[in-house]
Amino acid sequence: MTNLFRPLQLRGVTLPNRIAVSPMCQYSSQDGLPNDWHLVHLGGLAQGGAGLVFTEAAAVLPEGRISPEDLGLWNMAQAEGLAHSVHFIKAQGAVPGIQLAHAGRKASAFAPWKGSGSVPPAAGGWTPVAPSALPFDAGWTVPTALDEAGILAVIEAFMDAARKALAAGFQVIEVHAAHGYLLHQFLSPLSNQRTDAYGGSFENRTRLVREIVGALRNILPEELPLLVRISATDWVDGGWDLDQSVALALELKALGVDLVDCSSGGLSPLQKIALGPGYQVPFAARIRTEAGLPTGAVGLITEPEQAEQILAEGAADLVLLARQLLREPRWPLRAAQALGVEVPWPAQYARAAKGSVPLRQPRV
Repeated sequence: MTNLFRPLQLRGVTLPNRIAVSPMCQYSSQDGLPNDWHLVHLGGLAQGGAGLVFTEAAAVLPEGRISPEDLGLWNMAQAEGLAHSVHFIKAQGAVPGIQLAHAGRKASAFAPWKGSGSVPPAAGGWTPVAPSALPFDAGWTVPTALDEAGILAVIEAFMDAARKALAAGFQVIEVHAAHGYLLHQFLSPLSNQRTDAYGGSFENRTRLVREIVGALRNILPEELPLLVRISATDWVDGGWDLDQSVALALELKALGVDLVDCSSGGLSPLQKIALGPGYQVPFAARIRTEAGLPTGAVGLITEPEQAEQILAEGAADLVLLARQLLREPRWPLRAAQALGVEVPWPAQYARAAKGSVPLRQPRV
């Protein structure tokens, strides 16, 4: 048995392997509702053999959507729609997970193929909120700084969304505190210039994340895991960095978080990212070692042997794939063949398992 295809136990949930579908926005919802696209997209990835299948980021409030076309989880109609995908994912032997999010000052943005920057109110956009009234970039809408009541409303929205996620049948919940969205905006001194209990010191800047995590851990049944995605660094001098990420991970561990999903960047257009295969793996490795907490590695992980090595070296406990799975939804089946592991195929496709899985499908 390879490391990649060893089960991973997170509390009372067993992932059948160490391959996870990273949350990927589809920009295909209306009023935050899932539809046939989401069922086919998520269901196909579950058929492909991933052990953990995350939805895209689900906004906990309408104004927390990255774009007007984003998925949401602020009402029961959305939860009921997602339950269909949850049922199908489970039927394929995978574990369904959902990422709860609030986009903060990066909300009300155009879907990538529709433009860039903020969607104006006349075109269906809105004025976003943030820790401080600082826009993401020139030409973006200036956000409204959250007051105490607004912060409490955000915490309550995460709690309410978590309850709805449980009602829909999700077995893993991840809090999105990365990529320059609201919780990351509170963490970074580049976007958080508050002078109250939620700004200034490390303790204050991490307060909102800790309060949300603590609230969700109290809501979730003991047997269900809670994950947090962070940007381990802003890639900007004077911003959030790896040292602070390690310190935060220690706090999250004490609050009952079961795994830190280690990404990076997204907060500032001034970021200078050192891209390369597995470029974020060292973040996962250091947090895993120094915080003593399981980690997930994500970012330019494309080959089975690469994923296997990450786990074999103890750099992470889970690998999350995104664009590679868009190119190749059955990557886990190819990985199994490449590593010499027999894994179950959907019964309807079993006759194809006897043949060869293409070692690489055309890139799109």
